Amino acid sequence: MLVYPSGVDVSSSALRFLAQQLRGHRRAIGSRWRRLTAGRQALLTLAHLRMGHTYAQLAAGFGIGTTTAYRYVTEAVALLAALAPSLADAVRTASAKAYLILDGTLLPIDRIAADRPFYSGKHKKHGMNVQILADPFGRLLWASPALPGAVHDVRAAREHGIVDALAEAGIPCWADKGYQGAGGTVRTPCWGRWETLSAGRQAVNRSHAKIRALVEKAVATLKSWRLLRKLRCSTTRITSLVQAVLALHLASSG
Repeated sequence: MLVYPSGVDVSSSALRFLAQQLRGHRRAIGSRWRRLTAGRQALLTLAHLRMGHTYAQLAAGFGIGTTTAYRYVTEAVALLAALAPSLADAVRTASAKAYLILDGTLLPIDRIAADRPFYSGKHKKHGMNVQILADPFGRLLWASPALPGAVHDVRAAREHGIVDALAEAGIPCWADKGYQGAGGTVRTPCWGRWETLSAGRQAVNRSHAKIRALVEKAVATLKSWRLLRKLRCSTTRITSLVQAVLALHLASSG
């Protein structure tokens, strides 16, 4: 395999943060000599998450075995995932906000047509459903564990306890029509075809759309990590990958 110099568009603060976590982990478990330093292991993990490089490509670039590359990435992802905020943490942070924006996104996965639980009829592809909470400026605050793509957004929000948590905290939340009937503090557009709505309801929906549109910024933040644009790993690992990306983003942007 040919090797060439390349770049990773991630801030140096994210690299320093992850390297620090890895050094602490190595001290805690009494790890001695390794093929890569903590800094190089952190760079290896960032290249995998941000660029979506395969383990074989990473192994060739860093001069290690494919199995070692997999083990190093898995170790770092587990450390990061453990640092990701819970829903309760996100709600506490959001208590100082005027409102939140809720939306669901599909992370495409490599599956065959027979895998019906993972097929999203809305997106016409296989994937995993992830719920996202953003602040009024569209900044990513929290991302949920991943559910099969066939799960509807409002059902996913209920299963994760998002609706109840926001209602208990009294935090208003804007969402699209996919959350119709969610209840609590979740606000959705007026239901019906545009041409059949009254002028007042059309005005309400326009205002609602302007507020809710900023959540796309949070979705784009999550999917700027290219690995999440087309996942080829086991579906059981996707939640930890999402949580790792969330922890990295919050650590580097805080």
